Amino acid sequence: MSTARMWARLTAVAAAALTALYIGIIAPAQSASAATFVPITGSGSTWAYPAIHGWINSVAQQGLPINYQPNGSSSGRTFFAGGQSDWAASEIPYGVQDGANTDSPPARGYAYMPDVAGGLGFMYNLQINGQRVTNLRLSGRTVADIFTNRVTFWDDPELKADNPQLGLPHLRITPVVRSDGDGSTAVFTQWMLAAQPSDWQAYCAVVGRNPCTQTSTYPVQGGTDMIAQPGDPGVATYVAQSSSNGAIGYAQYSWALQEGLPVAKVLNAAGYYTAPTAANVAVSLLQAQVNTDQSSPAYLTADLSNVYTDVDPRTYELSFYSYMIIPTDLSNLMTTDKGYTIGAFGQYLLCQGQQQVDGLGYSALPINLVEDGFAQLQKIPGASVPATTAAFIASCNNPTFSPDGTNTLAADAPMPPACDQQGATQCAGPASTVVVLTASPNPATAGQAVTLTATVTAGSSVPAGSVQFVVGGTLIGLPVALDSNGVATVTTTFSVAGTDAVSAVFTPADSGAVAGAVGTFSLTVQKDPNVSTIPLATTVPAVGTFTFTVDTTNTLTLAVSGNGATAATPSMVVSDTRNTYPGWEVSGQAGDFIGSGTAAGSSFSGNQLGWTPTGSSLAPGVTLGGTITPASPGLGSAPAFLASAHAGSGFGSSTFGANLTLAIPPAPESAAGNYSSSLTVTAVTSLS
Repeated sequence: MSTARMWARLTAVAAAALTALYIGIIAPAQSASAATFVPITGSGSTWAYPAIHGWINSVAQQGLPINYQPNGSSSGRTFFAGGQSDWAASEIPYGVQDGANTDSPPARGYAYMPDVAGGLGFMYNLQINGQRVTNLRLSGRTVADIFTNRVTFWDDPELKADNPQLGLPHLRITPVVRSDGDGSTAVFTQWMLAAQPSDWQAYCAVVGRNPCTQTSTYPVQGGTDMIAQPGDPGVATYVAQSSSNGAIGYAQYSWALQEGLPVAKVLNAAGYYTAPTAANVAVSLLQAQVNTDQSSPAYLTADLSNVYTDVDPRTYELSFYSYMIIPTDLSNLMTTDKGYTIGAFGQYLLCQGQQQVDGLGYSALPINLVEDGFAQLQKIPGASVPATTAAFIASCNNPTFSPDGTNTLAADAPMPPACDQQGATQCAGPASTVVVLTASPNPATAGQAVTLTATVTAGSSVPAGSVQFVVGGTLIGLPVALDSNGVATVTTTFSVAGTDAVSAVFTPADSGAVAGAVGTFSLTVQKDPNVSTIPLATTVPAVGTFTFTVDTTNTLTLAVSGNGATAATPSMVVSDTRNTYPGWEVSGQAGDFIGSGTAAGSSFSGNQLGWTPTGSSLAPGVTLGGTITPASPGLGSAPAFLASAHAGSGFGSSTFGANLTLAIPPAPESAAGNYSSSLTVTAVTSLS
């Protein structure tokens, strides 16, 4: 192993015996009048990422520098709790019980703000005599029976009852679920637990899940045809394969649109089979309620029970929305300038930003959720928002209501056709569409303006709808409405030579009449012959230092109360100014407590000592370790992490410590008298 990769150890020893020292460092608040836009970082939901990505691109033109890491709802909540991100997006709130596990709320102040709505779609790949089915209908019970392996063939009587005019084949059903933890699974299992409890509880018993709660990780029953795939794209791609005849999976509706897959219409409480269209979802969420009980662990989270039972014929039962988790205090390196930026971003996405989401397969937030979101924006330190709800609504420019607060959504959303009502009739499937995508010029030259053109046809007619252009997974502008000839265009540039995957996602205005579709092709981008590139090379020298300091001059005396004793360690400071960003870890371990004086000859284990890490000032990316409970397992047997910074983070100065708790064992293990021990604190880092 080279010297550059050797581990360096810096060890400080603090003696711990049986008056606590408290040191607090509070960063001064910034003046609101001096607020300015500063870079902010978010992380979390992949479900909401296409919408968030579009919003970030739009507000960048207004000077808002926003970064977002789509690492999943669970990681987003963890990053926000640890101060690694300034805000997060998640379909799952804190404190939700998932089996025997509960994701505890963070110590920092936070609130939930609605960001984007959508429907959980059941995309499928089914053929009858070589013809693709596009008008499948499912009752809630049938959905639950399919995904709990109670209904395993497409010609099951339950499916025939839902689809009286389809000659369903005797073909095995392949349910496709998520293999990773995600919001879609959490929403789906929450709905099953509430709307189809007997199915979900029976399935819990089969797969050995106790307690039987909702979950973000779908339990796959062995020995069945159920398939698990990573991510919404993984589910959609698997179902879309030509070899996947008989497959059905769940994902946010936008992924079905991107793959050109049909989605099943699901029976609602009014007796109509409806699809997760933007209008149906938005109408449904007019019944969404927010928990306003401040003593409840579910405070500010969504209550969708009325959505499941709404008797409006237009509702889609599996409608839900994602949360933006926002800061409500100045802990974890939050500043009023960051709050000012988050507040401006929040206002944009609640209002003007909702105009662009329908074309992506989401649904614009209705007025009740926008008002709930405004109430949370007011809690962000440094946010500059209108003084009243009425003033906010008047300036909002959201497509579901007018400036005076009139709910235009309720009047404009179309009713389902009579053939979608439960009974002996059944609507025909939407007409298939074809998207032809071209580019001019093709091949293109790097840096040259290129016009992308999508031409959409449905048989011999021209459908109504919009096209979202995508290059390499990046959205190009907003959705473009088809003209009277079924054509949509956008102009962009390609700065780097190579081959780019280009696609055009067509979203119909009436998904009941016309199916969505996707056109794709590869664009060759050539090097500009008038541009030369000179290869450059340089060496960046390793600079900076790593230091770890802790005051070990004075003995730390733990204050006794009853059968316990407490103290706070002196502040520990890590300073890392190295430009190689290798990261670091600090851990601690306690020695045995040895008696003296009247307690001479008596001792007890260092495992009787525990701690709760504390941080008064942490560099970006630094996280604190978890609480170590005395004797369960305690700090004596093995080192426990106090603080750490993963590679690529931790640059700067971090000040932290721990609140110590000692559980004094009863006699004869501990005779009356004085005891002393030591707490060895070790900093470990790579020298690279």
